[in-house]
Amino acid sequence: MRRRGSDFRRPVRRRIPNVFWLTLCGSVILLFIVLLSRENQRPSSRSVYSKRFTRHEKVIEGLNITEEMVSPDSVTRQLNDQISLAKAFLVIAKESNNLQFAWELSAQIRNSQILLSNAALRRTPLTTSESETAIRDMALLLFQAQQLHYDSATMIMRLKAKIQVVVNSTALNSKNPEKVIFHLVTDEVNHAAMRAWFTMNSFAGVTVDVQKIEDFSWLNASYVPVLKQLQDSDTRSYYFSGSGGDNRTPIKFRNPKYLSMLNHLRFYIPEVFPALKKVVFLDDDVVVQKDLSALFSLDLNGNVNGAVETCMETFHRYHKYLNYSHPLIREHFDPDACGWAFGMNVFDLVEWRRRNVTGIYHYWQEKNVDRTLWKLGTLPPGLLTFYGLTEPLNPSWHVLGLGYTNVDPKLIETGAVLHFNGNSKLG
Repeated sequence: MRRRGSDFRRPVRRRIPNVFWLTLCGSVILLFIVLLSRENQRPSSRSVYSKRFTRHEKVIEGLNITEEMVSPDSVTRQLNDQISLAKAFLVIAKESNNLQFAWELSAQIRNSQILLSNAALRRTPLTTSESETAIRDMALLLFQAQQLHYDSATMIMRLKAKIQVVVNSTALNSKNPEKVIFHLVTDEVNHAAMRAWFTMNSFAGVTVDVQKIEDFSWLNASYVPVLKQLQDSDTRSYYFSGSGGDNRTPIKFRNPKYLSMLNHLRFYIPEVFPALKKVVFLDDDVVVQKDLSALFSLDLNGNVNGAVETCMETFHRYHKYLNYSHPLIREHFDPDACGWAFGMNVFDLVEWRRRNVTGIYHYWQEKNVDRTLWKLGTLPPGLLTFYGLTEPLNPSWHVLGLGYTNVDPKLIETGAVLHFNGNSKLG
């Protein structure tokens, strides 16, 4: 069976900056495998640093959600670009054990984020005079990082370490790797370098298709609830302000990464890949140990999502994820229903489109605008969206919890996909 004739090596229109990895803290790159068949063809530096300041993170890298961000003369945009670059350098500095430089980068990132947060709260753009010092100080640190050779070669090594395990382990265990296609979605900052790296490396005949989220023009605030919520001042204050919002809420629930479109893109798979009928969704912290082709012939019995349930000691049922004091949750969902996990899922996209599952997701996301149904993450809305639409898979397909201490070694040995999602995982 021949592989689809699409050309994934089209020229890149412009050069992207050297740094391309880890622009979103804690963000997850969306990773799919598609098996070809006959049916199927992402202030001053130290002195201003305040211990009271809570972490502010940029939510959607590269998405133009304000007019100011598209202006070439915007100091806000310049600061955001510097922050993105500095975050990547910060990771390398820590891994290189250059803790003093890492501290300086971290302090300056926070200084710049304070400026952005204050401007957002007062609803006026940053001025050149108030941001000049921060921009200059950050520029000096970024120049120093370049002198330390925190360059594209280093970032390519990080990309290799992060994704190569997933792709390679899948290819090595596939009976027909030439029929396997990985679909990756990243942002514009990472796109060119990722495509170049995958073009230069061979994975036993596996095809890797890399797209960037900025090309999906339909992902806008008029259609996507998460982007619409980002325009709300209360939402911005909750996620970005160290002093705004409910200070009784633990900071982990206010991490802006949970509003990242690269995280929520999983709910738009049929629109991202309109020609596909079935996909296997893989997180980037998994290792594949067996051929996955059988997943494409599994009967999901009319359901949309095939997933391994997590009703065991380490994991939880619905009442652990959702607020059952809310009448909408209490009336529609069994609190003892088995949860499941993202990380290795089979999605029937034909049934997904027929049942308008993305519309279900939109309904619950809009109902949670005040964060009273659940607090954080993509799993709670996933549990609501796929409630009654999930087919339980044999647990051997997806062994979760590596990083905890109580995973049965026999499960690890026989598991098809191992998921390093425990508390002790690295990275």
